[in-house]
Amino acid sequence: MKNINKITGKKIKELREKLGLTQEQLAKQMGISRSSISLIENGEKNLTLEEVLKLSKILNTDLNTLTGKAKMPEVILPQTENNKSSKSDIRISVPQKNLKKFKEVLLYILNKVGSKPNIGETVLYKLLYFIDFNFYEKYEEQLIGATYIKNHYGPTPVEFKKIVDNMIENKEIVKVEHEYFQYPQTKYLPLRQPDLSVLKAHELEMIDSVLDRLSDLNAFQISEYSHKDVPWLVTKDNEIIDYETVFYRTPEFSVRDYGEDAFN
Repeated sequence: MKNINKITGKKIKELREKLGLTQEQLAKQMGISRSSISLIENGEKNLTLEEVLKLSKILNTDLNTLTGKAKMPEVILPQTENNKSSKSDIRISVPQKNLKKFKEVLLYILNKVGSKPNIGETVLYKLLYFIDFNFYEKYEEQLIGATYIKNHYGPTPVEFKKIVDNMIENKEIVKVEHEYFQYPQTKYLPLRQPDLSVLKAHELEMIDSVLDRLSDLNAFQISEYSHKDVPWLVTKDNEIIDYETVFYRTPEFSVRDYGEDAFN
């Protein structure tokens, strides 16, 4: 049990620091003391199931990742491609053009619906997923082309954290922590308008169609909805979701006209 606690504690510290949370802030969200967080991260405190579930929600991860059974891919932005990593790491290098498009799509979303009270980080993840996968199904080409991992809360874009940190540093967006119906929520507010020159008309049309249909859903509703989509259903926990699986979607999710006999 002691070794398990140390592995879990190390992972909790890693995830907390990636989210930019202090031990005090995490303790407040957990409803426990800062010293208890310190004991947890040092592997010196046994966690109850309730505490593990609460931590997985706050840290936006699943139980396997929290207990060290899975490792998120390392994201490398263009200016940091010289960073060293272990040969066992999965590295995702983001080309400059993809980085630019990701930023402008996110800014477009934030300028259009980011002020809605339900649009927190979890909802943003799912909006990006449906934009990416709907576009790929309809046009057989990438829009943002982010990499999505299957976890308990639905598809999660692994590049998001690194790109958002870069945007905050460049004063393109600002991160705001507050509560939504007594639950902790991370929001992002835009500090500039998107550069629409990098987005084509049919790309904007797809983004707008997803926002019109899904941007009023809260985190629970859109997560539950994403769990019914074939790409999420056929992917194992903590593995990368294959874009090609969109071509096996059910009519409820499909955005492409395959002909009247396609689903018969």
